[in-house]
Amino acid sequence: MRRDHVALSRATGFGGSVLIAAGGLGAGALPVGIPFFAGGTNAQIGLVAVYSGLLLLVLGWWWYGKTGHFNSAAGRDEGGGGAADGWRTLALWSAPLLFTPPLFSRDVYSYLAQGQMVGAGLDVYHVGPSALGGAIADQVPAIWLDTPSPYGPVLLIVARLIAPPLAEHLLLGVIAMRLIAVGGLALLAVATRTLARSAGVRPASAAWLIVLNPLTLIHFVGGAHNDALMVGLLAAGLAAAVRRRPVVAVVLVVAAALVKAPAVLGLAAVAAIWAHQINGRFPRVRATAAVAGTAGVATALITAAAGTGYGWILALQTPMSPHNWSLTSGLGRVTASLLDGGISATLARDVWRWAGLLAMLIVAGLVWTYRAKLGPVYGLGLVLSAVVVFGPALRPWYLLWGLAPLAAAAVDQRVRQIFAGVCVVLAVAVLPDGFAPDANRVLLATIGGLIGIAAFITVRISSVLLTRAGALAQEAR
Repeated sequence: MRRDHVALSRATGFGGSVLIAAGGLGAGALPVGIPFFAGGTNAQIGLVAVYSGLLLLVLGWWWYGKTGHFNSAAGRDEGGGGAADGWRTLALWSAPLLFTPPLFSRDVYSYLAQGQMVGAGLDVYHVGPSALGGAIADQVPAIWLDTPSPYGPVLLIVARLIAPPLAEHLLLGVIAMRLIAVGGLALLAVATRTLARSAGVRPASAAWLIVLNPLTLIHFVGGAHNDALMVGLLAAGLAAAVRRRPVVAVVLVVAAALVKAPAVLGLAAVAAIWAHQINGRFPRVRATAAVAGTAGVATALITAAAGTGYGWILALQTPMSPHNWSLTSGLGRVTASLLDGGISATLARDVWRWAGLLAMLIVAGLVWTYRAKLGPVYGLGLVLSAVVVFGPALRPWYLLWGLAPLAAAAVDQRVRQIFAGVCVVLAVAVLPDGFAPDANRVLLATIGGLIGIAAFITVRISSVLLTRAGALAQEAR
């Protein structure tokens, strides 16, 4: 009967993905100026459909985790069948999201605009998409139109290959960027199993928590975020490190950091892993020096291949823009408001930003203190999580930076349950068009969520009745 529940939970998640994709045709981050089922009734029905599907996907994912050993962090994997089941489920839940408009964010339009800018010879680290103009620039939110790119040369290499030839076919460009994100997700799926085995975690459990996670699917696949490529390369680098391929590991982690900078912290984990594999005196010093040297060479070569120069170093301050929301910026705004003009909002934000940096350093210090107990991969997950929570910019999908190593290395079931619960909350935190909510759309989203919950309860009751009927039929025989 367990396999029947697995099939039903997988079908529930698939139904949720289909509803999200269909609803995205009306309520997603639709292209501006391109008629595509947008506006009015279609947007309202689409929003209800997206949230109905989102709750079905979340609840189907949770049920799928409960049907087997996916929620157990210890013990042997269930073998090749478990891996095959995981891949089938990933394909089934991801497929409907591949060909829908962007969901939950408009960032993919920025990637395409920057790729076209590089192709046109514009310096993306000094000017924003407004310097490009045209249909692609029109899709970028106004607050980012004059903002230089915060991304590294690896992302720009990818975007440059995709954007110019697809400049007249915007939706094909979106799909192409989404396929790059799917490639990153596939890297993450393969690497997660390697890392989990090395840490004594059940690979199926790790895959359930990070790869099949609804937060991963809706933002990495639906949103086509470059974070998918970053996390996939980072996980692949860590997997190469535990398999005693340190040079490959460093190159992969550098590539991840040249998509988005926070991945550079993975070099510390690679150095720690490498040090355990070196015989002789001063292994930590030798490993650190080797990682630093290899990383420097890899960075120079990749930056030269991109041809965009080193402007990405100065552009790293872009996430500190006052437009960004985070825990520290929110506390800064509240502090300035409570003091009623006694302190400027800018000064309050700066004070809290420094407090956030201090909190990150404290977490890093604690990880260093307990490094022998935690291990490099688990420690990296905690530090990346601290960067997300206390950093200058916060988006729901940023949680996946730290969750990727934690899913593969955290044996404590309570830690895994806490992160799973946070993911459930964050999965419903952003509207499918990527814009700020209003009362009417929150109401529609709530109605959609309740419909999804009702549909899930109906499926669950039906499954229980079928199970009991099957048991009675067997007894009758």
